[in-house]
Amino acid sequence: MDQIKGFIKLFLMEPKWFKVFIMVTLLTSIIFSSSAFSNMYFQSLSKFAAGLFFGAYGIKMRRNTAISLILLGAAVVCLFLACFHFAVAYYG
Repeated sequence: MDQIKGFIKLFLMEPKWFKVFIMVTLLTSIIFSSSAFSNMYFQSLSKFAAGLFFGAYGIKMRRNTAISLILLGAAVVCLFLACFHFAVAYYG
């Protein structure tokens, strides 16, 4: 529980632009991944937003190499899936 409190404290100390960026990407990823948006373009946008979210935290946590590599790997996977879903939606 102390780790979660520490993580929240660190988040609140971040600049306002970073907080807005993280919140927008997280909410975009959650909202567009719902079943209400079943269009492939929205699914692609959701994966792209998740990739940006993981990438931002992967770059932010580059002091801890293991966590940074895991988050950057997740970002690469999300961005690849976003491109794949966009290509499937565009080309049929």
